Amino acid sequence: MTADSRAHSFNVAADQYAAGRPSYPPALFDFIEQFSGRPLAGSRVADVGAGTGIATALLRERGADVIGVEPGGAMAARFRAMLPDVPIVRGDGNALPLADASQDLITYAQSWQWTDTARSVPEALRVLLPGGALAIWWNTTAFDVPWIREQHQRIAHHCGVKPASRARPDDSNAIRLAGLSGLRVARRRVRWSRVVSLDKHLANIGSRSAFLVLAEDDRSAFLHEELRRLREMFPGEVVEETYVVDLLVATRP
Repeated sequence: MTADSRAHSFNVAADQYAAGRPSYPPALFDFIEQFSGRPLAGSRVADVGAGTGIATALLRERGADVIGVEPGGAMAARFRAMLPDVPIVRGDGNALPLADASQDLITYAQSWQWTDTARSVPEALRVLLPGGALAIWWNTTAFDVPWIREQHQRIAHHCGVKPASRARPDDSNAIRLAGLSGLRVARRRVRWSRVVSLDKHLANIGSRSAFLVLAEDDRSAFLHEELRRLREMFPGEVVEETYVVDLLVATRP
């Protein structure tokens, strides 16, 4: 299964994605403002790979003048339904449909890995104003929580992928992998959690690209067994999901 097919798999589950995916903590946006030296309020921001608008909505709440950029038709339609007053254009980070020197900040929430950094970094630099910033982040697995670590291993095994041993590589590798080695870069990890029903928790799992490319009966069988297992551990049918947001912020000259 190619990375491109996984990237576009979200279109078949736009409603599930919107319903199940976690948000992001305020401390993440606090650090973006601190490192970039600019408040989000009044800043021109492009949220690339915006999906259903989870991060876009938070940026707007902070006062940003934000536009969404999203390649998927179903995801863009869901974005418009959730944020009818926020503009969205079709496109991706490899060829941004935005004017030169038009944005103070470009954000990638859970979406930088779908780009070709040989193209997406120059595109970001083209679109950013002098002194502008690029912010990239992921909600990653809290491996120190035993049940979360064990579930991660089950998911990886079922989907035929190698389970990770920690959230992200070390700082130097993360910067190199992100394609940002020529810029001023900072990295922060922000721990946070949310309490959700088991149904919402499973909707979140089922919205991941590694699941979406599987056959429907294969996905259903895993989620059914996972629900049985979780009900034994959490008879109240709610669970606290713990995340570590891994954030990279880069500023251009």
